[in-house]
Amino acid sequence: MMTVARPAATPPVTPHFWEEACKHLVKKDRVMKRLIPQYGDACLQTRGDAFVTLARSIVGQQISVKAAQTVWDRFSLLLRKMTAANVLKLKVDDMRAAGLSARKVEYLVDLALHFDSGALHVAAWEEMSDEDIVAELVAIRGIGRWTAEMFLIFHLMRPNILPLDDVGLINGISRNYFSGDAVSRSDAREVAAAWAPYCTVATWYIWRSLDPVPVTY
Repeated sequence: MMTVARPAATPPVTPHFWEEACKHLVKKDRVMKRLIPQYGDACLQTRGDAFVTLARSIVGQQISVKAAQTVWDRFSLLLRKMTAANVLKLKVDDMRAAGLSARKVEYLVDLALHFDSGALHVAAWEEMSDEDIVAELVAIRGIGRWTAEMFLIFHLMRPNILPLDDVGLINGISRNYFSGDAVSRSDAREVAAAWAPYCTVATWYIWRSLDPVPVTY
């Protein structure tokens, strides 16, 4: 079998606001004051590829992080480079053989069509509001609000995203602020009022309190 040479991975980028955000959160929130020093210099990172970030989020839906990585690795081997145009050249049977469900194959193809056709305003995203980007992304099959918010966090590194549909965030707020008691969305919003305008950063630290290994997309 021929070995395909792979390009070097893009070095990760970290948010310019991280240090300022940490100072704000330590000052405003007792839990953050305890959590943030535990994780040293670790922080949110992006590798800067919009299509890959969204494709990974689709692959990872409703399966464990470990299973998602396995499927992603197999899927990636089908391509010289992970691009929308290259995904559109793949055979459905090959994608299924990599471990993707029929529905996820459909979602990935729809995502690739949106990118390849220019239907998405990728060049304008840096200037668009969070909600405008969410509205554009949820028009793609298989992308709901949670996925769109993960994209805002992990790709665009927007500073003030509060993903209330994220189970980890709600569980982390329950554990760190309510001694494990059930938490409603309104409870979570109330806690997060002290985090603004850096809800993304606080959310990242809440995730770390549940799993020290950072998730990347």
